[in-house]
Amino acid sequence: MKTIDQLIDEVIAREGDYSNHPSDRGGPTRWGITEAVARQQGYSGDMRQLPRAEAAAIYKRLYWLRPGFAAVQPIAPKIASELFDTGINMGVGTAGQFLQRALNALNRNGRDFADLKVDGNVGPGTLSALSRFMAVRGAQGEAVLLKALDALQGERYVNLAESRPANEDFVFGWLSNRIGQVA
Repeated sequence: MKTIDQLIDEVIAREGDYSNHPSDRGGPTRWGITEAVARQQGYSGDMRQLPRAEAAAIYKRLYWLRPGFAAVQPIAPKIASELFDTGINMGVGTAGQFLQRALNALNRNGRDFADLKVDGNVGPGTLSALSRFMAVRGAQGEAVLLKALDALQGERYVNLAESRPANEDFVFGWLSNRIGQVA
């Protein structure tokens, strides 16, 4: 099981240093942290100078602790890693919705646990359903759930490229660097 610090190191390595791509709506970005997020978190300096430690603290706070993904880790570590990465790239609410949708599709018509409200909040109900799913399906279940999350993520990337042609600048990288990376 990877620690949050290891996951953050992997994300920062994948995201790279400073970027300000003209097609990227996020604008100036360092270590994968957009200027808007950095400002919301109190950073007021030049984005080219955003300290790595500050980026890591933002990742941990906004994309691990606040959305409840840390509580997923003891139940299904690979799922927690996937939610963390998806939350960074697509928003934590979207990552939570992907988990809830996948669990609903895999609950065998409610025989294993009741359908979840798809609201993106990974709270007690979602954690309970995930625990029940893992108890019933085990390690193979985690692998299948991970495939379902990757499928939802990949479909969203294609939709983003179809709805905004400028996103085609990024879709190859998204698919190659984000899908199937959790091990």
